[in-house]
Amino acid sequence: MLINRFLEDFNAEKISGPMKQLTLSVADSKFKAFLEFIKTLDYVKVEDSEEKALEELQSSLDQVKLMQEGKLPKQSASDFLNEL
Repeated sequence: MLINRFLEDFNAEKISGPMKQLTLSVADSKFKAFLEFIKTLDYVKVEDSEEKALEELQSSLDQVKLMQEGKLPKQSASDFLNEL
């Protein structure tokens, strides 16, 4: 009951402005339930870094494939380094 009251009070306020980041370690067996719970909180932003990394990797692999097929121009190493 105390947690529900806290959440009601906390959710009543509109959260805006900068946010803090927090890293948590959650037991594998409880992770899915915990993640689903915190996604219901309107003041919490959940970013799935693994999913984002996989999407970026797939995009990179797609670009390499297009380069190998000659459908995308290859970039020289010096041009690549100049972009960094």
